[in-house]
Parts: sequence; structure tokens; C-alpha cells
Amino acid sequence: MALPDILKDKLEIPVIGSPLFIVSGPELVIAQCKAGIVGSFPALNARPAHVLEEWIKRTKGELGEYQAKHPEKKVAPFAVNQICHASNDRLSHDIDVCTKLEVPIIITSLRPPAEVVEGAHSYGGKVFHDVINVKHAKKAAEQGVDGLILVCAGAGGHAGTLSPFALVREVKQWFKGTVILSGALSDGWGIAGALAMGADLAYMGTRFVATAEANADQSYKDHLVKYAAEDIVYTNLFTGVHGNYLAPSVAAAGLDPNNLPEADKSKMNFGSGGNMKQKAWKDIWGSGQGIGQIVDAPPVAELVDRLKHEYVQACREFAERMPVEALSASKVAAE
Repeated sequence: MALPDILKDKLEIPVIGSPLFIVSGPELVIAQCKAGIVGSFPALNARPAHVLEEWIKRTKGELGEYQAKHPEKKVAPFAVNQICHASNDRLSHDIDVCTKLEVPIIITSLRPPAEVVEGAHSYGGKVFHDVINVKHAKKAAEQGVDGLILVCAGAGGHAGTLSPFALVREVKQWFKGTVILSGALSDGWGIAGALAMGADLAYMGTRFVATAEANADQSYKDHLVKYAAEDIVYTNLFTGVHGNYLAPSVAAAGLDPNNLPEADKSKMNFGSGGNMKQKAWKDIWGSGQGIGQIVDAPPVAELVDRLKHEYVQACREFAERMPVEALSASKVAAE
């Protein structure tokens, strides 16, 4: 496994809670980190801009206090997501804040900016960049990112269309950094499957929308419990970037989920006055295809404990299915 030192002996399970628009805030992230997984929030969730510094200081402070009181606990570091697009008029400010406050992990989206990598590396921070194909992965690697988040078919929100079997194995041929897999992961079996393919970490977002600490409408959480993979629609209408959304929420907004027009990519706007403020973003809910496994909305600590038990069970079941001869042969080969 290619885990950076910042994560070694800090995780209960190999999971990053992905940054969720509106939903991820200090409450959710702090709960995730205390439970032993990496929690993250988008910088743009902190509005107005000065609130970002408040969120980071609060998160660092509460996690530091918790670790001091519970030295035996595995408390994971947190991450801040930066939308690296020309329309994001806060990017420079937010990068400066994260660098000044030494955010442990920066997750970048859309463009792999050298300035983020340079800033994070100046204090020992790590940068993970999300990609949907090998072309984008190689561009990010050239910028010196520490990890690649492979956003595969079925991921919630902005997502790609490639099979994880294809993308993970192809990237692993040449990339020696941390590989994180995203796409329809909602339980411990999914986490085990991600690692079996060669990923170092699983990236889970939608499952954490349905938690007590998530800043989401109760109806959003109820929808995640009620619906399944067949109720997901893939479209670029709402942001200009293709993503997966709950079809019932699209229909509730007066649109036909089965007949959505294509968006004009040139009009993408992630700035403080752009489509991030549009009502559609609040009423139309992103969701991955893994919602069929979501049956409740428990506190984060309870969910992570459940995921841990499922993950261990999945690993045991996999080992039991392996012929003894195969296990012996692999041990000899490793030696």
C-alpha cells in the first residue's frame, strides 16, 4: 500500500469521506476524523470567504483536543477540497488560507494546479487530485500530486464512466503514489473490493449524506434510504460537468429525468456568484449508484464501526474462498 506517513496508524478503516456540496461541514468532518476516517469539506461550503479560516481552526482545535484526551484513539487528519476552475474567484484566497493554517490534505478537482501542490508541500501537506480517466491522471501526476482519486462509474455527484477494474489497474501500472477509488461504495464489502483491486483507500460520499451529522435536509436522507441504483440519472445539465443525481429530486424540480438537455460547458461557473448559488443545486440531490445498501441514517461513529465490521467480514470471506494451495503459492512468491 502507498499510504503517506500522514495516514499511517491514523485510520480505523481505509476510507476518505469525500467532500459534499452543502452537506459537508465541521460537524460531519470532525465526527468522521474522530471515528478514524479522513473527513473533508469543500472550501466553497464555507461562506462568506472568511468563514473558511474559522472552519479550519475549529476542526484542527477540536481534533487536537480529542486526541489529547484519547491518546489511544486513531484520529484521522482532515482535508479541504479546492475547485480549481477559472470561474472560482475564491481559489487564490482559499489556497492561501489552507497554506497558512497547514491543512493536512488538500483535495483538488477539475485542474491539477501546481500552486496548490507547491503550497501544501511547503509544510508537509499532501495533495490528492480527482480524475475520471488516464489522460487527466497523467496530467495530475506531472504536477506532483501525492495521490489520485479515481472517480469511476456510479460515483455520486461529478463522476466518470470508466469501470474501476479498468481504471485502477491501468493507473497502477505507472503511478506509484496513493490510489483512491470512488464509485458506488457504500459498505464494507465495497471497501474490501477497492483494496482487492489495488486501491489504497476507498472514497465514500453518498453514504455519509445519510448520517446524523450531515448538513442535509431530512427528505434528502430519506430519499437515499428509499431509492436504489435504478433511480439515478447521469447528466451535465446542472453544472456543465457530468454527474449522478437522484431522479426523483430532478422530477420534483419540474424536469423529466429521462429527457434532460445537454449543458453548455463554456458556461460552467463555480465562483461566488455562479451556479453554486442556484436553487437547482439545493433541490436536486447528487447520489451515487450505491444507495441500494443504505438502510438508515445513523451517527457517523456508529456507521464507521459498522463499516469496519463489514470490511473485516469481507476480508475473512475472501480468504476463506481462496484455495489453500493458492495462498501458499502467493506466500512463497512474496518471499
